[in-house]
Amino acid sequence: MSSPMLIGVSFVITKKGLQKASNGNGCASDSHRYLKNPVWWIGLLTMVSGEILNFVGYTFAPAILITPLGALSVIIGAILASIFLKERLGPTGVIGCLLSVIGAVIIVLHAPEDPDVQSVHELLTFMLRPGFIVYAVFASLITIALIWKAVPRWGKTKVIVYVTICSLVGSLSVMAIKAFGIAVRLTIGGNNQFTQPSTYFFAFMCIIFILTQVNYFNKALDAFSTNVVNPIYYVCFTTATIGASAIMYQGWNSASPINTMSLICGFLIIFSGVYLLNSISHNHTDAPTLRLLPFGSTSSLHHYLSQIDIEKATNKKHNATVTPIGQRARCMSI
Repeated sequence: MSSPMLIGVSFVITKKGLQKASNGNGCASDSHRYLKNPVWWIGLLTMVSGEILNFVGYTFAPAILITPLGALSVIIGAILASIFLKERLGPTGVIGCLLSVIGAVIIVLHAPEDPDVQSVHELLTFMLRPGFIVYAVFASLITIALIWKAVPRWGKTKVIVYVTICSLVGSLSVMAIKAFGIAVRLTIGGNNQFTQPSTYFFAFMCIIFILTQVNYFNKALDAFSTNVVNPIYYVCFTTATIGASAIMYQGWNSASPINTMSLICGFLIIFSGVYLLNSISHNHTDAPTLRLLPFGSTSSLHHYLSQIDIEKATNKKHNATVTPIGQRARCMSI
């Protein structure tokens, strides 16, 4: 119970730190000004504490019990965001949030179970299977394409862009963290795994994946409402992680017809909820009104206002150069 509470609180604290770092001067995530803000660091440490407790929970309890509790972070984050950030979802947003969480829980409850891996070598054997290699390459290529093409064009207007990057990278980071965690556990038990090159490889990949996630998750929080980012991220991350795990362990082969149909229904419910939430963020981003600010993109509002200032300055300069010419023409006609 402590893990989802800490994670839910961390979203709000992180968002608050980003707002303070921004201070009305565009997105703090673009120039990484948030790294100088102590509130943001408190939010990051709170999130790390929640994830550590989450990791401990997976160690001593089955995933079928721990993962659905993660949905509490969405509810806690929504309540705290409405109190401290003055963000409102509205009826459509509430329905989208509930559909996303319900769909994610259905998928978790009916997803294939992972085998009990006891060594880094065993986990590496699963990772080198053709199915997971294809998934890892596919996820990497999509991530690169999103960063290269989609982020500059739609990053500030479509929340799904940043969240998809975080989720795909997160699904790979879970596997790397699990491998590194097994290495640490075996080393503590007396079987030193730090003599193996694979241990350092997994540690390096953990750092790369986590830094990428933190970067683009902060961009998402900086540009969009916490009540929109939180449920979509929970759903996409959970779905991507379960998919990656099932591909790596080939768990779909052992799934019963009932579980398969339940998974399909869960995905359909998730897609409906995410569609509603993403449409909310898109619509509110397009509307340049202050009363829709909690639902949309704060960065787009700054960009919109800056464009107005530029147009005003251009018009003044244009008028200053055109007026003398107009007067000279009238004098010549006289």
